[in-house]
Amino acid sequence: MLPVVFEIGPVKIYSFGLMLVTAFYTCYGLLYLEMKRLKYDTEIASDIIFWSAVGGVLGAKAYYLIENLDRTIQDPYGMIFSGSGLVFLGGLIGSTTCVSIVLKKRKLSWYLFADTIAPLIMIGYAIGRIGCFLVGDDYGLPSSLPWAISFPNGIPPTTISSFSLYYPWIDTSNIDTEIIKVHPTQLYESIVGILCFFYLWQRRTKNSAPGSQFFVYLILAGVERFFVEFIRTNEKYLFDIFSGAQVISLIMVFIGSYFLLYPLTKPIIDKTS
Repeated sequence: MLPVVFEIGPVKIYSFGLMLVTAFYTCYGLLYLEMKRLKYDTEIASDIIFWSAVGGVLGAKAYYLIENLDRTIQDPYGMIFSGSGLVFLGGLIGSTTCVSIVLKKRKLSWYLFADTIAPLIMIGYAIGRIGCFLVGDDYGLPSSLPWAISFPNGIPPTTISSFSLYYPWIDTSNIDTEIIKVHPTQLYESIVGILCFFYLWQRRTKNSAPGSQFFVYLILAGVERFFVEFIRTNEKYLFDIFSGAQVISLIMVFIGSYFLLYPLTKPIIDKTS
């Protein structure tokens, strides 16, 4: 764990915040290059990244508050202003909404830009998950695997008492130590995200139906999140098997698969601003 990367007196640079900034600047740089390659106004890149960041943070926090409604009701101020609770799927919904508004205002093709942005979402997600690992957030279930890791100062800590408080649905009765080792699911997701980014990046120049790149992204992201949820700490409240994130993941896979099988014939609008 490395929650603080740099500290001088009262000035602290937190690893999670640093990774978020790195993710957004990486996405901005790649999108800027794509705008030049596609001969679009490069100012579009800054607009999209800025509003995707705003929508992403708001959407991620809103999803977190709704998913933990009982805790939100008990401590609304603490839940809203806590440093944790940025749920990716909520962020994806928020970002997509804000970026769609920007594209509509500029009269740009939603499908073209969805295809362009798809690889960037993956690399941004992968970098963000490294930030989660460094602060000890969004880890997985208890594990005895050789690479399992503990986060004694995580958010929350991987301790018996912490699991009893925050994850009472997880059975820890067979664990005889206070500090628990868990699946480093943040790294699992980061590795998969990087691999998916390279796959989407290399296919971005291929001629295909409008939106197909984005729909492939939906399938990849949905499949990845669906399976990793089985070893994450999120409560499985649908038939005691699936979490809310898995339901959304299945919807993403369905949408992506449907539009790949029945591709769109042409983009709505495709012109520079």
